[in-house]
Amino acid sequence: MGQKLKIAGWLSVGALAGALTTVSLQTVARGNLAPLPLEELQQLAAVFGMVKSDYVEPVDEKKLISEAISGMVASLDPHSQYFDKKSFKEFSEGTSGKFVGVGIEISQEDGLVKVVSPIEGSPADRAGLKPNDLITKIDETAVKGLSLNEAVKRMRGEPKTKVLLTIFRKSENHTFPVTIIREEIKTQSVKSKLIEPGYGWIRVSQFQERTVDDFARKIEEMYKEDPQLKGLVLDLRNDPGGLLDAAVALSAAFLPENVTVVTTNGQLEESKFAYKASPQFWRRNTSNDPITRMTKATGGALKKVPLVVLVNEGSASASEIVAGALQDYKRGTLMGSQTFGKGSVQTVRQLGPDTALKITTARYYTPNGRAIQAKGIVPEVMLDETAEGNVFAALRTREADLEKHLSNGKEAEEKKDPAREKAREQAIKKLEEESKKPVAERRLPEFGSDKDFQLAQALNKLKGLPVKASSTLAERKSEKKED
Repeated sequence: MGQKLKIAGWLSVGALAGALTTVSLQTVARGNLAPLPLEELQQLAAVFGMVKSDYVEPVDEKKLISEAISGMVASLDPHSQYFDKKSFKEFSEGTSGKFVGVGIEISQEDGLVKVVSPIEGSPADRAGLKPNDLITKIDETAVKGLSLNEAVKRMRGEPKTKVLLTIFRKSENHTFPVTIIREEIKTQSVKSKLIEPGYGWIRVSQFQERTVDDFARKIEEMYKEDPQLKGLVLDLRNDPGGLLDAAVALSAAFLPENVTVVTTNGQLEESKFAYKASPQFWRRNTSNDPITRMTKATGGALKKVPLVVLVNEGSASASEIVAGALQDYKRGTLMGSQTFGKGSVQTVRQLGPDTALKITTARYYTPNGRAIQAKGIVPEVMLDETAEGNVFAALRTREADLEKHLSNGKEAEEKKDPAREKAREQAIKKLEEESKKPVAERRLPEFGSDKDFQLAQALNKLKGLPVKASSTLAERKSEKKED
């Protein structure tokens, strides 16, 4: 089948949201390269020489070159990145589901580190960090001016060591310190339970190396507990993505054998590929495939059980692959809000023993040929986060909001919508009102709990009962750019 491209999406303390990232390692060598711009390269060498000889104090040559590479790659799009020795190690740890740190998914905003989400059960989660918190200092170092990679390095460390984070909480308009003890973060990417007799819930929070095995095991356990399952909720809310093969495998668990799950397309011939619902696309050892085992153990029940898929603005990349495939084949009903819109493929090419380049190499498309980049997946049923509504939707960041994001390739880009800008202003005012409430009253209910409004609506859908759809959420449409 050739070297596989793997879709990005895993967001750890070292990756951008909605992030995702990839793990396919490829060589740098490429044939038929265009002639190098010699004059510009000579200027680069001249600048390097001047900095080396004329700068006010001596500079580290290796650091200078590393920063130059980082700057060049960062100028491409939000997801391309140069990995030095430490960040490459951290990236590899992230895809395996284990790393030492504080346990937050992050992005960058106004030169500061923005908390996208604390990882469930992590030291950051226990310390009370929240989405949209801004990290202004790490120990005694101001974050302003640091690259995301540098900030990550300072937050990572050895187990049982302390790191002091200075947090600015926009919703409360105040700054406060938080001391967090680093530990090995073992992310649990799959959770499940029977909500009530006949109805199950399975949540995938990230697509990692063990996700497929854990998903298959959880489904088998659920069907042993209740063999007459009448409906299932697949929860992909706030799932930033991860490994493509895991997304293909989970899609295949619900779809007919050998149908197309996702296609990719880019300049390289190897980036033009169709991934199908067959074990060869996600397992090297097809004789020991957990999806095949689970399908046999349950009598193929997962391919027939009524299904609702929950998504939101935090569902990105690999989770959008699953949602898009199930939607195109009309395998289930998508409910929630428009997804993040990360429809680009990043390939990691190893440069040396411990350095690598993560570079965007393709866009991906749903089975029906829909481009998701900067658009996302739009659910059939829009849901608010709570029964009282969802006035904060206008504040949520998606791929189309990121600077230098890759274009859709098929549709025009979004432009600023006056109505949306007004909604943002109203949402900010609402946040100020909410900040006056006790903390316990401001926190959204845990996914999968009995107070999870969206899950309750998903159950109503499965049972044929009335669903309280959103009266405020609407698809964010692309429009033609003005000349």
